[in-house]
Amino acid sequence: MAIPKILVVDDDVELCDMLASFLAHAGFMVHTAQNSDEIRSHIASTRIDLILLDVMLGEEDGIALCKELRATQDVPIIFVSTLSSDQQRVAGYEVGADDYIAKPFNLELLLARTKAVLRRGRRSSSLNYRRDTAEYHFNGWRYLGKTDEIISPNGVQISLSKHEIRLLKVFLANPHIALTREEIIAAMDVTQDSTTYENASGRALDVLVGRLRGKIEQNPKSPDLLRTERGVGYIFSADVSRLDE
Repeated sequence: MAIPKILVVDDDVELCDMLASFLAHAGFMVHTAQNSDEIRSHIASTRIDLILLDVMLGEEDGIALCKELRATQDVPIIFVSTLSSDQQRVAGYEVGADDYIAKPFNLELLLARTKAVLRRGRRSSSLNYRRDTAEYHFNGWRYLGKTDEIISPNGVQISLSKHEIRLLKVFLANPHIALTREEIIAAMDVTQDSTTYENASGRALDVLVGRLRGKIEQNPKSPDLLRTERGVGYIFSADVSRLDE
């Protein structure tokens, strides 16, 4: 349920910024890079769910870079390039690219193909999500993925509704990140259980946040964990650690 993070890699700074802005407005979290060192830095420091990679990065070869990344990473990679011959496309697929889009391109087509690649990856990860038995810790609290139970710092089990559990999972997956109401609602629908959050409105979400605060905050009227981010939405202000079973 984490908001997908996309890394846009292009040595054309103007194009890179334009793509980043477009994808951010489409609901993704976006990072940018201009070279291989910056790519490695992003991968080492944060979760990246998909890379949009230019084939020609100045003096660097995107094909070779993709091959190098594939040796250690399974992150989906879409090539974006002015080189659109069949030979170039084949070369891209042979080193492990998930898709190949030729410049110039239609932004809506790029968005559709980006979503399609992410969905393909999500199909397999969704099965792992259903089997997730990890235990999450935050501010003395414990969330048990195996049983969907939450335990307070003093050892008391707190009952959460189905939607409260969904909401909590979104925040546990995105700690210290300001999320808009639209991003939260979208993430709540990506629960891999074939159901949707039917009360998909900002007001309904605010009510749900209030209910969750009432169960996990020491003072719900002055929350320390689930804070309102003025002009944005909400932010989960706690370090989250995951312990796999």
